[in-house]
Amino acid sequence: MKEIWVYIETFNKKVKKVSLELLTKANELSQKLSAKVVAVYIDKDDLDDTISKYGADKIVHLYNKDLQFYDSQIYTNALYNLIKDDRPHILLIGATSVGRDLAPRLAAKLNTGLTADCTQLDLDEDGLLLQTRPAFGGNIMATIICPEHIPQMATVRPGIFDAKKLEKIPEIEKIEFELEKNCTTKTLEIMEKNSLLKDITESDVIVAGGRGLSKKEGFDLLRDLAKELNGTIAASRAAVEAGWAPQEIQVGQTGKTVKPKIYIACGISGAIQHIAGMKDSKCIIAINKDKNAPIFKIADYAIVGDVYEVVPKLIEKLRVLKQ
Repeated sequence: MKEIWVYIETFNKKVKKVSLELLTKANELSQKLSAKVVAVYIDKDDLDDTISKYGADKIVHLYNKDLQFYDSQIYTNALYNLIKDDRPHILLIGATSVGRDLAPRLAAKLNTGLTADCTQLDLDEDGLLLQTRPAFGGNIMATIICPEHIPQMATVRPGIFDAKKLEKIPEIEKIEFELEKNCTTKTLEIMEKNSLLKDITESDVIVAGGRGLSKKEGFDLLRDLAKELNGTIAASRAAVEAGWAPQEIQVGQTGKTVKPKIYIACGISGAIQHIAGMKDSKCIIAINKDKNAPIFKIADYAIVGDVYEVVPKLIEKLRVLKQ
């Protein structure tokens, strides 16, 4: 039987949301391919209970009691040694900072292809993985196949698919491996970044700013609102290109795809590229001076007004409610 493998990324005893999203997609693809879904993760802690709720037929847990942090060399070699002999048909990895580091290294050792930052996956009639991703700055969508080698590998953006629970009773295999003795690098410490700049794909509340803020200092106001909502800030491509925000918090076709419970768009007109990255948010609140802004067409709540007048009133109201 063919197998579809999903690399499960973990951090601080938690499973990254994108890994659960990929398990759901792997189950969908497995029905077309009559394949087995295998979840594989590397961690000193046992996270089988969480993973088993999302539809893995088999869970492979690679562990070492002395393993502390992610290490490119250790993780690449551990996965390579597991995959090299009995290769899966497909291997999916989240397009996170870790996934973007790990996947190309592993693909090179396996001598196979890799499509990065996919936004859609499907199968053709021959069982080839159709890997779709933006190209030429997001102006076209390219579909790529890897007909000559396996596993067919892809990294997939977080937030593209829904994570749906699918209870199975998976086979569980635990494999202890030895740490590399001659690692070229060593992680000394992991430092948490500012809570308002955490991974936007993991946040339930996002306050995003665009060109309509007119200046970098506008993000200070958005940070205050995000703090009151226990959320994080994000930005449109225009705001990032203006140098007002870092690229890591960019939402859109050439940035990240997000699905928060609340998405507040401040001074964002609603270009197609941006909407592609946030249209599936559960509740969209748009604030814009232009009553004809395209963002209002997909907003659940539309506020026509100046961000610098509306947002301070929202902050004030939230602070009163917390008292």
